[in-house]
Amino acid sequence: MRLPEGGRIDRSAPLTFTVDGVSYSGFQGDTVASALLANGVREVGRSAYRDRPRGIVDAGVAEPNALLQVGAEPMLPATTVELYDGLAAETLSGRGRLVEPNGDRYDHKHAHCDVLVAGAGPAGLAAALEVGRNGARVILADEGPEVGGSALSTPDRWAWVDDVAGELAGFAETRVLTRATVFGYYDHNYLTIAQRRPGGGRLWHVRAGRVVLATGAHERPLVFAGNDRPGVMLASAVRTYLNRYAVRLGTRAVVCTTNDGAYATALDLLASGVDVLVADARPESALAGAVRAAGGEVRFGTVVVGTEGDSSVTAARLGAPTGGPVETVDCDLVAVSGGWNPVVALHSQARGTLRYDEALAAFVPDRSRQANVSVGSANGELDPNQPLWTVQSPDGSWDDHFVDLQRDATVADVLRATGAGMRSAEHVKRYTTIGTAHDQGKTAGVNTLGLIAEALGAGPPGPTTFRPPYTPVPFAMFAGRDRGALHDPARVTAIHDWHVARGAEFENVGQWQRPWFYPRAGEDMTAAVLRECAAARTGVGMQDASTLGKIEIVGPDAGEFLNRMYTNAFKKLTVGAARYGLLCKADGMVFDDGVVLRLAEDRFLATTTTGNAAAVLDWFEEWLQTEWPALRVRLTSVTEQWATIAVVGPKSRAVIAKLAPDAVDLEFMRFTDTTLTNGVPARIARISFSGELAFEVNVATWYGLAVWEAVYAAGSEHGITPYGTETMHVLRAEKGYPIVGQDTDGTVTPIDLGMEWIVSKRKQFVGSRSLRRPDTARPDRKHLVGLLPVDPDALLPEGAQLVAPDTPLDPPVPMLGHVTSSYRSAALGRTFALALVRSGRDRLGHVLHAPLGDRTIAATVVEPVLYDPEGARRDG
Repeated sequence: MRLPEGGRIDRSAPLTFTVDGVSYSGFQGDTVASALLANGVREVGRSAYRDRPRGIVDAGVAEPNALLQVGAEPMLPATTVELYDGLAAETLSGRGRLVEPNGDRYDHKHAHCDVLVAGAGPAGLAAALEVGRNGARVILADEGPEVGGSALSTPDRWAWVDDVAGELAGFAETRVLTRATVFGYYDHNYLTIAQRRPGGGRLWHVRAGRVVLATGAHERPLVFAGNDRPGVMLASAVRTYLNRYAVRLGTRAVVCTTNDGAYATALDLLASGVDVLVADARPESALAGAVRAAGGEVRFGTVVVGTEGDSSVTAARLGAPTGGPVETVDCDLVAVSGGWNPVVALHSQARGTLRYDEALAAFVPDRSRQANVSVGSANGELDPNQPLWTVQSPDGSWDDHFVDLQRDATVADVLRATGAGMRSAEHVKRYTTIGTAHDQGKTAGVNTLGLIAEALGAGPPGPTTFRPPYTPVPFAMFAGRDRGALHDPARVTAIHDWHVARGAEFENVGQWQRPWFYPRAGEDMTAAVLRECAAARTGVGMQDASTLGKIEIVGPDAGEFLNRMYTNAFKKLTVGAARYGLLCKADGMVFDDGVVLRLAEDRFLATTTTGNAAAVLDWFEEWLQTEWPALRVRLTSVTEQWATIAVVGPKSRAVIAKLAPDAVDLEFMRFTDTTLTNGVPARIARISFSGELAFEVNVATWYGLAVWEAVYAAGSEHGITPYGTETMHVLRAEKGYPIVGQDTDGTVTPIDLGMEWIVSKRKQFVGSRSLRRPDTARPDRKHLVGLLPVDPDALLPEGAQLVAPDTPLDPPVPMLGHVTSSYRSAALGRTFALALVRSGRDRLGHVLHAPLGDRTIAATVVEPVLYDPEGARRDG
């Protein structure tokens, strides 16, 4: 079917490809569709629901039938897949399949421009040329592999297209994006563009000063009996394949039209040697003489009322649109044009309104309420058209008049919907599924609206809603590089490789991989944690605490800012001192906690919990930017700039003495900047989250591993033991220190935790007003308490509900609270737990039960501080 010459294909670059395992040939510049047609392939699959043979209908994105699976990408119209050597594809019937993760590479790019022109057809090229000549920053985007749009189907316009493309390439401020579909138009001229690139693609996020929509128009098919047979195609597509790809699709063609646009197709077919009969539904056309002069036949008041043929068209039945005698004519191609639909999707997405144009029988932008500039055929600059929504078949049946080829939906389906009482186009759409396939009704939409109006005896209903994306976009493109390891990256500390080499088991805390425990040969988790806890309580242990969130608060008003954020005071904290602080949300509920160090008069360093580091920074920024913009404060996350090593236990001072002798005598909650004996600058603080004598050694991240190894070596003679997060949790729980997010749940106040001492009554802070509400002083609020199981070996499950003794267990069961933390303790020689219990502080000494289905664990309510309540061990 390939013409010996012509087209824009590169005949010097032959290509081979396979579809459904069959090998074919084509040329550089072909699409899979044009190459298949050139090889004489008419049928490209079966319909999804009725298993009817289907052929190629369009030459662009509106193609409803020829869908391909190419590698990991499903549902690709063959009309838009560019041919390359070795391409292997499978035809699909309405749906694709997901395969292994898409290995193509996608990225995102953000850009600004003065003018974005969507569509590089003649109107778009002219618009880009005009504003580009004025020096404006222009982005011209088109879904095709080259600019030109409809002009590429008209050989005598190719020279103009090439000249304009050359001039645009010379503009320093003009960027031309090909293979780039503008698929989304959002508020304030924010648009998204999906650009196909070798091995993947790019998602553009563009902010434009002005937007020009030169998106063109889609030709509308005609609805008649057997209009789904292979060989029935849109007239503009026939012309595109003939002129752009040098593919002649038949030897005898019937061109059925309701407008003058299809006459160009008829003339080009005649020039290529095809016999042509034009069936024009209208009473006359000034272009008929040209067709007849070229040897073609024109019949007015005539349409195709049906087709014949098995796997493709072999004949067309012609008759009047209103019925009457029918004549059968032999043909192998039926080219149809029911008018044109301006592509108004982007205009509508931007909340531009539409109006029905009687002359065009189509919806066009309402110029009185345009949110942007539409030009060319997208603005309704088209040939007048005589609407013809359906063609009655001689036998009166509507069951083979296909409105939506992708959904196998017919006129009969629409009539069933209106007969069932449907009046809204949206309701009919959902009743019939018309317009819900991958093409989103590009060929079916307006015909359906006209058919509904005809069935109801009313004017055409309004168009259905246009939503992004205009054409399908791969999920992989939306994700960009934010997938796999980059979607949820595992953050590791500078000491991570050491932990791995020592056989540490890890747990995920936020995005961080933290050592959980370090099992030795033959140890399970319980044994390893008890050993680590014992070392920290009786000798010396060390922990990688680098993951703690760290925020620098800098500026003349830094102290005032912290005073307003934390429940306790920081404004008068002396330089060189540290203080534990608690944060509340505006509702007075505990949000986070940590230690704040005053580095200088105008500089503080606040630590946060590992999992809440980003949330605390966001919280700080929200108040600083929206409520107190006058405060002279700047915030910087320095979490990854510091490695932190906790040295914990009665022998920790001996270890520090070998590394930083001048830090040995630090008082609790003081810090010093020093130089370690190995020459590394460090900040050492006397801070304890275990209740034991403890130091925290902070160094720049790139020194983290070296200093960890130095601490380990310095403690070797004392049996220093690395410990993980599970041991840290046991140590802090023995001291009654809560973990935000584990022992709190967003409904817990500082008072509920027994921390009234940290809530200032002399200053205002975020949440202070809420803490004065009567509700926060209710005696039946849940309090943090300790639990000692009556059986000292019984381990309460975390999350276990607690009830009073003799409570019936038939639902609903009145619960008093739940277990928040539960561990085995080496120091206590038994199990213990923390819990939130209603009126917990009034229940000290009471026994509560945890029903566990097959058994019940009894536990005594005690104070939450179970180890060294006097705090004597903190200072060694």
